[in-house]
Amino acid sequence: MDRQTELTSLLNRYAAAYYEQDAPLVSDAEYDALYDELLRLEAESGTVLPDSPTLRVGGAPLKRFLPHTHLARLWSLDKVRTPEGLQEFIEKVRAASPEPPLFALEYKFDGLTVNLTYENGVLTEGATRGNGVVGEAILPQLRTIRSVPLTIPFKGRMEVQGECIMRLSVLDAYNKTASEPLKNARNAAAGALRNLDPAVTAARKLDVFCYNVGYIEGKTLSDQREMLAFLQENGFPVSPFVRYLSNADEILKEIALAEQRRDTLDFLIDGMVVKVTDFALRERLGATEKFPRWAMAYKFAAEELTATVLDVTWEVGRTGKLTPLAHLEPVEFSGVTVRKATLNNWDDVQRKRVGVGSRVFIRRSNDVIPEILGAVPDDHPARPVELPAVCPQCGAHVELRGAHLYCTNSLSCRPQIAARLSHYASRDAMDIDTFADRTAEQLIDTFGIATIPELYALSHEQLAALERFGHKKAQNLLDALEASKHRPLSAFLYALGIPNVGAKTAKDLARAFGTLDAVRHASVEELLGIEGVGEIVALGIRDFFADARISDQIDRLLALGVQPEEAIEVESGPLPLAGLTVVVTGTLSTLSRREAEALIEQNGGKASGSVSRNTAFVVVGESAGSKADKAQALGIPMLSEQEFLERINA
Repeated sequence: MDRQTELTSLLNRYAAAYYEQDAPLVSDAEYDALYDELLRLEAESGTVLPDSPTLRVGGAPLKRFLPHTHLARLWSLDKVRTPEGLQEFIEKVRAASPEPPLFALEYKFDGLTVNLTYENGVLTEGATRGNGVVGEAILPQLRTIRSVPLTIPFKGRMEVQGECIMRLSVLDAYNKTASEPLKNARNAAAGALRNLDPAVTAARKLDVFCYNVGYIEGKTLSDQREMLAFLQENGFPVSPFVRYLSNADEILKEIALAEQRRDTLDFLIDGMVVKVTDFALRERLGATEKFPRWAMAYKFAAEELTATVLDVTWEVGRTGKLTPLAHLEPVEFSGVTVRKATLNNWDDVQRKRVGVGSRVFIRRSNDVIPEILGAVPDDHPARPVELPAVCPQCGAHVELRGAHLYCTNSLSCRPQIAARLSHYASRDAMDIDTFADRTAEQLIDTFGIATIPELYALSHEQLAALERFGHKKAQNLLDALEASKHRPLSAFLYALGIPNVGAKTAKDLARAFGTLDAVRHASVEELLGIEGVGEIVALGIRDFFADARISDQIDRLLALGVQPEEAIEVESGPLPLAGLTVVVTGTLSTLSRREAEALIEQNGGKASGSVSRNTAFVVVGESAGSKADKAQALGIPMLSEQEFLERINA
């Protein structure tokens, strides 16, 4: 479990840097290898940690943009790197298909995923992928991209997904006259879309390739070929490369040819995507919590160079774990200047023979920051990396627990406190708007805040006096703190940072026990009765709430007015939607789509974005489109919003 915890922390840090800050810390190859290792450990242990990156897609929306809820979920892609891995994927598809399946092979563009919403033939919304459910609203920026149609012939409501890129020729031309040249095409595109000034986006002359219709009303599409033709008919730019193939040998041959010509392309690709063409078969295959089972990314081989390690420092995380960070002599990877690479732990430093002054192999995939593979043969570092005896941030004693080093000062170590405050305020937790990492650091440095309850005792006068605050920002933060007092129980449990309890497990706990008091006093046996909760997780939850210091802080939060909303009234009988898969389509009158889907989950059901033979019933609102048509064709019951609410209340 130590290795699993370590990987989860590292991957979350890497993902935040890559998706939210457009400043990658490691190469695609290193991230993918660690991700695959984490998947294997989760399968072996049967436990998924609360903040595991395998539960999520992508990165969280930035606070500076308004959130945008997608009509249909946007998926990430599972990946393979070997012919054997691709063959295994194809065999799984064949096993689920009554007829020999056909596959579409397309480029895997290296840019930023965008989601375009059209209503009555007009572009009305545009957003980044975000976490797959909620993204960042960037319509003004997307309107500056000439290849994005502002109007289309089709009048139904729909979402079109694509990859926003900056062509390499455009990047080259831009840098010839720019006062600050851009390093690489991927970050140039992502940075332009996330710039608050649309004029900056326009100046970079971005492009987009559209590859999927995620949601559509008033039309039924049957396969990939028909969908791409529909996109082209409506003026959407699609991939210049698509092949329709039926077996692994044909696909691998085309992938090899594509890898050979990648350097001749005017845009970045980091692999190829293999998709099942038939949409009915896609429905049958379904999806995991993160990936569709009908598509697979085949990643190109990574490339290696060497660099010199100038120093190794130790970074302190929320749990007190110290992670070694290698500082490199700057090296160039396709226009990206690489200066840092994160090592896993003390064992990793020793196993890879990394010392200060070491010449090390580093591996990259496209233009992203590399991973350290190990020291070159016969390397002789100037000095070894030293295992810290004290925390580099607070000077407290550190102890080695397995392969990981931990600071023992959980009460006043600044980085730990700042990370805990930021986690508590994060979107999936208490969702305290305007609260950033810098805010946590300011509160610690200025007022000596060391515990979460102290946030709710802050005054307007205190906040307004902070640098870069003022009266308006101070009031906004106070309003956000007040609003957070009534978050759902699941969000509050996640915010507390209970060991091994992520967002999903927090929802399961809330659903199973209903109230905070019931969770706090739950026995190990009761906790083990929840699906997915093993002995380690159950013991961790029990010990967390049994800790007197933690219990005191929770009591202080309650005394300050924090009142987590009870999930549901726990009944002795089964939940009304237990085991049922339910789809919501169209516009409801009293509930938003997210509220309706939350009700489904709270009552034991599974909210799905697509209709299949496994769907129990469909909740139909106004302007329902293809999902209602498909439900009718399959003979699946359709309920009005009122009938849906009556069924739950019954």
